[in-house]
Amino acid sequence: MRNILALAVLAPALVALAGCGGGSGGGNATEAAPVAGAQAPAGKQWTEVVEKTAEGYRLGNPNAPIKLVEYGSRTCPTCGAFGREGMKPLEDNYVSTGKVSYEFREFMVHGPPDLAASLLGTCVGTDAFFVILEQMYQNQLSYLEKQEAAIGDKAFLASLEGKPPAVVATGWAEKMGLIDFIKQRGVPEAKARACLSDTKAIDALAKITGDAGNSGKVNGTPTFLLGDKPVDGVVSWSQLEPVLKNAGAR
Repeated sequence: MRNILALAVLAPALVALAGCGGGSGGGNATEAAPVAGAQAPAGKQWTEVVEKTAEGYRLGNPNAPIKLVEYGSRTCPTCGAFGREGMKPLEDNYVSTGKVSYEFREFMVHGPPDLAASLLGTCVGTDAFFVILEQMYQNQLSYLEKQEAAIGDKAFLASLEGKPPAVVATGWAEKMGLIDFIKQRGVPEAKARACLSDTKAIDALAKITGDAGNSGKVNGTPTFLLGDKPVDGVVSWSQLEPVLKNAGAR
């Protein structure tokens, strides 16, 4: 899927990039020895340990020997399919052992709709980040239908032309039903609208996307990295799980 909306409304750092189904670079073809697991902190499981990083949010053992990173888009159907099919087995079978950590980084290939979803997805705070990410993917088909309808609404698009990124993000969030979605999960509407208007958060998300695109490692979503090395051609759980096992997570 190619970007069909102008990304210039976000920030100068955010440029038009290829959309869903990307992935570049190469994985490690050599089978590694099994890695050791680790005990979670007292009273917790690794699937409950979430930390904000410089570029995203990490789930699991921060010192895990296998560090999985996903650059994903909340409006990318391929990312949604991975979220619905892969996140639970990834967490239950790999993150829970302390062998694998999973970091999600926003890569806003679809412009304003992605910006709206990302701002609200990070509005819930660190502990709830992955819970809301999973729930967004579970509900993705609903808001993608509204997004598609909005793309054909010339009056709506015209009403946002030339407006600041915060206004554009809020307009798309309203049109896609995302404010109601996040309200139903305990975020007051006033807080949701404040998150959509947070210029520092907008700039930070744009920088993450721009930096990743400029790195040459990420040109679509989802893109998976092991450490800092992209895994070639992997976009689904059925493709990713053997890579994790090959890296020693078995």
